[in-house]
Amino acid sequence: MADINFKEVTLIVGVVAACYWNSLFCGFVFDDVSAILDNKDLHPTTPLKTLFQNDFWGTPMSEERSHKSYRPLTVLTFRLNYLLSELKPMSYHLLNTVFHAIVSVIFLKVCKLFLDKRSSVIAALLFAVHPIHTEAVTGVVGRAELLSSVFFLAAFLSYTKSKGPDNSIVWSPIALTVLLVAVATLCKEQGITVVGICCVYEVFVAQGYTLPLLCTAAGQFLREKGSIPFSMLQTLIKLIVLMFSTLLLVVIRVQVIQSQLPVFTRFDNPAAVSPTPTRQLTFNYLLPVNAWLLLNPSELCCDWTMGTIPLIESFLDIRNLATFAFFSFLGALGIFSLRYPGDSSKTVLMALCLMTLPFIPASNLFFPVGFVVAERVLYVPSMGFCILVAHGWQKISNKSVLKKLSWICLSMVILTHALKTLHRNWDWESEYTLFMSALKVNKNNAKLWNNVGHALENEKNFERALKYFLQATYVQPDDIGAHMNVGRTYKNLNRTREAEESYMLAKSLMPQIIPGKKYATRIAPNHLNVYINLANLIRANESRLEEADQLYRQAISMRPDFKQAYISRGELLLKMNKPLKAKEAYLKALELDRNNADLWYNLAIVYIELKEPNEALKNFNRALELNPKHKLALFNSAILMQESGEVKLRPEARKRLLSYINEEPQDANGYFNLGMLAMDDKKDSEAEAWMKKAIKLQADFRSALFNLALLYSQTAKELKALPILEELLRYYPDHTKGLILKGDILMNQKKDIPGAKKCFEKILEMDPSNVQGKHNLCVVYFEERDLLKAERCLVETLALAPHEEYIQRHLSIVRDKISSSGIVEQPVSPVDKTSGTTEERDEIPSEVVKEIRSESSPTQTIKANDRKNSKSSKQSTKNADDEAPHKTAKDIKEIEKKRVAALKRLEEIERILNGE
Repeated sequence: MADINFKEVTLIVGVVAACYWNSLFCGFVFDDVSAILDNKDLHPTTPLKTLFQNDFWGTPMSEERSHKSYRPLTVLTFRLNYLLSELKPMSYHLLNTVFHAIVSVIFLKVCKLFLDKRSSVIAALLFAVHPIHTEAVTGVVGRAELLSSVFFLAAFLSYTKSKGPDNSIVWSPIALTVLLVAVATLCKEQGITVVGICCVYEVFVAQGYTLPLLCTAAGQFLREKGSIPFSMLQTLIKLIVLMFSTLLLVVIRVQVIQSQLPVFTRFDNPAAVSPTPTRQLTFNYLLPVNAWLLLNPSELCCDWTMGTIPLIESFLDIRNLATFAFFSFLGALGIFSLRYPGDSSKTVLMALCLMTLPFIPASNLFFPVGFVVAERVLYVPSMGFCILVAHGWQKISNKSVLKKLSWICLSMVILTHALKTLHRNWDWESEYTLFMSALKVNKNNAKLWNNVGHALENEKNFERALKYFLQATYVQPDDIGAHMNVGRTYKNLNRTREAEESYMLAKSLMPQIIPGKKYATRIAPNHLNVYINLANLIRANESRLEEADQLYRQAISMRPDFKQAYISRGELLLKMNKPLKAKEAYLKALELDRNNADLWYNLAIVYIELKEPNEALKNFNRALELNPKHKLALFNSAILMQESGEVKLRPEARKRLLSYINEEPQDANGYFNLGMLAMDDKKDSEAEAWMKKAIKLQADFRSALFNLALLYSQTAKELKALPILEELLRYYPDHTKGLILKGDILMNQKKDIPGAKKCFEKILEMDPSNVQGKHNLCVVYFEERDLLKAERCLVETLALAPHEEYIQRHLSIVRDKISSSGIVEQPVSPVDKTSGTTEERDEIPSEVVKEIRSESSPTQTIKANDRKNSKSSKQSTKNADDEAPHKTAKDIKEIEKKRVAALKRLEEIERILNGE
């Protein structure tokens, strides 16, 4: 075996870089969304052992909905990417390109086992540029193919060194081969097929047997006319070791999937559920289809499911000729390679093995797969194809007549393939470009129409998305998912009647209950969402809540482990004021998934409804144990701690709010509540800073504006409060407490009696029964020296609040003043405060709100809403104008003597924390 040199490596790596540089600018598309964006196994907070318990998509292997694709080492590399750059796609695409370059270089080394130096480089170049590889290289999930191929080829190269001098066995390469096979299998299942290639290599290449020679030796042994040759015995021992190790890997793999095959629908692989002979004819026809993609990769598509390739239902179908031609050609090559000795036969045989054996897991031969055609699974089989092409070119170019033509054709093939690959990469730039390119190839695939609709939906272009979803229902009228997509889009367009009709149509396509008959049928888990979506739609109508609940219960009856149905029903039961039943629903969901932080959070919300804050806090804490960055749990648990009034909980509440704003730096609510905590702790400057940050993010933040003004008022900075109150009243002219506070500052600090009077009069225009506003207007009359009017005003105020002691006291002050002044019927004119009057007077304090708290919170349950999870908002904390009333009094008495004949002047400042 010739070694590869630096120039060859540089050439291969350079060609790969030239073909795939633009893949670095592609995003996460198609299956990348499930494998990367939605896969929690990538997050550092997920224990590493979870990677070995879940499938490739992050679903526990024990669940029926799992695809049973066990590739923990591939997911481990995704996790490495996440550690380096989180969800920035460039690093993922870069690593894929690096792996493809590595595979191409190792493949060059393999080619040199069977081809001359020049042909080996040509085979490696053709492999490096072949457009069929774009799905495996440019699609991030294709890394499973790349990683598996690295260890696949390494295992084969290791095995080629297992033959020692005099045909002896070298065990260390064999042990290394078994180890590499196991690693390849943990990257992708097809890695185990390298064992078959090693067996073929051992018998027909390393030992040099042909099929006639094997038959002769076997015949002699069976007739007992000879003993087994030592070389053949050595070969048998090696093959037994390989087979035993393979069997062991298969047993372990079966245990991992818990002896369950993945569940696919008829849309994923229509032929798999078709009767004989349709199933066999179609499956056999798919083989020449895959071969044609290798031979002519001009029309590539990311999805070949559903109606892309119509079923072959008759022997008279013209497409059967393609199947016959393919098997005839393959048979001829097989007979040539097995019957005749020589290097050419060995090369063809190994090329055929590389083409066929790795493809077996995807061929539906042993079990149905979840696709019709998948270009990524041709990554390893294309190696055999490239060896065949290079070998054929070698034969042709050796003839002087065709030498120049062979070079021209080869150059054209490599150049056009490279350009096609470069152009094809741009199709993977976004989901929209990918699925639109696929529709140019396959217009009969409803899934593609749906996916284009999804891409437009993600861009909020619902009108265009609706057209594609409707086309999907036209192409595949019985596609439940397409009708669900139409319903969801109508809902987004606020066309609820059409949305309900679409959901009802989808529901009618579900297996129907036959009265009096029991039967079992498979239902795709995603299709059960039609009940969830329809219930979520109709429950917006208060009169149809029971109907929505019936739909949730129907979904649960069809699938008792349908977790999302319990979650959605729990939220509905909360809406129906049935918290105990909601609690039961969430507890049932937790039985199915105790590691779901959202469920513990939802249960905490239920306990808040049940007025059990301690239990609520326990469940919030459980959610945060599972997901320390659970934003809603961080926020609402902090508010719960704050509202408890326990001083010892405030540091933890502050810590959680700080974590919350770290996760949601643009949410003003977090800063506001930090400000309220600081006010509780009498940290005025810190409270001021947090309030200002909240207002900077949300200029019209009602509660933050008022409480900042209140903070200034409490800390003797009343004049700084005025511009804040002006801003508050500009956004909310009817803010009663803001008007009261402004009037108080104008009257007591700026001595602007007319301005204060306007504030109090406006309050009474909006609410004539407002005691505070009425009382403070009475104080204005007193300040204007209209004592009789002040008296009448206080009498009216006392009628509104007969038990308020301060109103009675102030009424007594006014009446005393009237008596001492000798006023009978006519009111006293207002005092000119700029004149040098020597008349002493009593001051009656206005009543202001001391403190009002409001925490606008993003709360409540996380529920199913068609395709995506969404958050419904429910107030779990106090609102600015909806607080439970509680009062405190602070009396400050100051007696001053002014001039010789002055009376005692009472100044009493009472600030009462008040609300509804």
